[in-house]
Amino acid sequence: MIWIVMAGLSGALAVVAGAFGAHGLRDRVSPEQISAWTTASQYHLLHSVVLLALALYALDAQASIRLQGSLFTAGVVLFSGSIYLLVLTEQRWLGPVTPIGGLLLIAGWGSLLFLARPTH
Repeated sequence: MIWIVMAGLSGALAVVAGAFGAHGLRDRVSPEQISAWTTASQYHLLHSVVLLALALYALDAQASIRLQGSLFTAGVVLFSGSIYLLVLTEQRWLGPVTPIGGLLLIAGWGSLLFLARPTH
């Protein structure tokens, strides 16, 4: 199932990002940037676990999670990805991308309500 693969890749990248932030960036960026990176990697890892839970739910319930998985994946890419790039490149135009990613993550959580509705 594609969503299990996505969750695995996302989770692995989140761990790599967290380790890089803790060890590779420590002497290269400001404490504020380390804090932003830490937030991005924590959100990244948390939502990777959510994606895995959704994938396992879909497998068990024979349900589609296309909407939910897409929202969480896009949210992680835009939220965490924009913060990672902001810290690494200081490209300020990326700043407005972060809240769009946050809104997609919120929408992903809201979309879980669709999974709770009766199917008959």
